[in-house]
Amino acid sequence: MSGANRPPAAALRPALPGDLPVLAAIAEAAILELTGEDYDSDQQEAWAAAASDVEALAARLKDHLTLVATRDGEPVGFIALADNKLVDMLYVRPDVAGEGVGALLYDAIERLAGARGAKSLTVDASDTALDFFGKRGFQPKQRNTLSLGGVWLANTTMEKLLAAPEGPVH
Repeated sequence: MSGANRPPAAALRPALPGDLPVLAAIAEAAILELTGEDYDSDQQEAWAAAASDVEALAARLKDHLTLVATRDGEPVGFIALADNKLVDMLYVRPDVAGEGVGALLYDAIERLAGARGAKSLTVDASDTALDFFGKRGFQPKQRNTLSLGGVWLANTTMEKLLAAPEGPVH
């Protein structure tokens, strides 16, 4: 890809309380526009309704480490880490899917978790995200079903063992 056609690099920053409505909108758009090969419309609508509830999102992210990817100051994706071990949410705007925003977010959260002493990371990956996490060294551990809005959805718990941090041993 030539430099002229390359999308602008994304910047990372911590999530701010004022980001919640746009993060909910990113999650909703990603679910509705990017998961159609893996989930039917009823499943997508139930999942999107749950993800786009700003108050529920605020409660869920309250104690999470959440990073936001921005381009030209506008949020284009986010990732949330719970208890320094669970990648709880990772969504990117559909118009930037495939441009490395998700990888940038994941790589940053893995480095932060490792620096904070995490020995492994887990994720309950949607069927749409299985390849993304598999390419990053996650191994499937368990298949799950959950009910959202009276509709059943499946995901897979995956785990990645992290390398010990480099540096002097004390």
